[in-house]
Amino acid sequence: MKIAILAPIAWRTPPESYGPWEQVASTLTEALVSRGHEVCLFASGNSITSAKLDAVCALPYETDKTSDPKVLECLHISNLMEKVGNFDIIHNHFDFLPLTYSRLISTPIITTIHGFSSPKIIPVYKKYNATAAYISISNANRHEELTYLDTIYHGVNPSHFTFQSIKENYLLYFGRIHPEKGLDKAIAIAKKANLPLKIAGLIQDQDYFNSKIKPNIDGNFIQYLGNLGKNERDLILGSAKALLHPISFEEPFGLSVLEAMMCGTPVIAFCRGSMPELIADGVSGFLVHTIQEAVDAVKKLELLSPIQCRWHAETNFNMENMISSYEEAYKNVLLNFQN
Repeated sequence: MKIAILAPIAWRTPPESYGPWEQVASTLTEALVSRGHEVCLFASGNSITSAKLDAVCALPYETDKTSDPKVLECLHISNLMEKVGNFDIIHNHFDFLPLTYSRLISTPIITTIHGFSSPKIIPVYKKYNATAAYISISNANRHEELTYLDTIYHGVNPSHFTFQSIKENYLLYFGRIHPEKGLDKAIAIAKKANLPLKIAGLIQDQDYFNSKIKPNIDGNFIQYLGNLGKNERDLILGSAKALLHPISFEEPFGLSVLEAMMCGTPVIAFCRGSMPELIADGVSGFLVHTIQEAVDAVKKLELLSPIQCRWHAETNFNMENMISSYEEAYKNVLLNFQN
């Protein structure tokens, strides 16, 4: 099958640190190539892939701050759309904009909806609902006014994550630093539980960081380690007693949650969004509703087995399961398109 993967161009594919959409596009691309498909990855020019790479921008716009993101997005999407005759199917990881081409081309598009950045973009998805093929990344992230072909959970390659059964005496926050991700609550949990907290992630809201987070960082009990790369991520995820994930929004998925469990590290998360779909409560972590419940969960971490955390992640979120599900989705889209 000839497949075009349209990745975002905010970050490199795969990302050097932050970039969940780019990471999923990369994982899918590499696995499809290994299964014998002819794949072309449309991404930034510094991307790394075993597929054919097609790029109109040398660097992602979050790296090259002199660029205009909207201009690069237009050039990026139109570059693929002008070459659609070379492919059997297009897999869109670029949100809603490519849908506006879908009725103008003769190649079917399957769109993975990684999340809704705002209710204002829903009208675009609704306009193409009858003719589009939408994939949700969790059942919690489905919009009631849209029709979906399937829910396909993200998967990761287990070999990229080192299982660690022996944990160090610290809690971890790993993710973008933004009010909706709840780092301030993670700090409160760590202080009440009297356990050190290590923080890693991209600062997305500088005002929030400066006012709510930075005053708590002392370099000892509360440490900020920066926006870590893959090797550092693997080590810090695997060594933690638990990942704290006290979100205050309906999170569509949460790759860091999966990655922690893959390392054998349990997750204590607020029970919102996709968290009940990702975490087996009492097996790979604890689902809680308040800061105090999270503190109580910290005290019960010894009841959980790192081996069971890894088993849960491998069984339910294996890369091979994700790829097989997408291959089946491609076949269904092509069959419906031909009919």
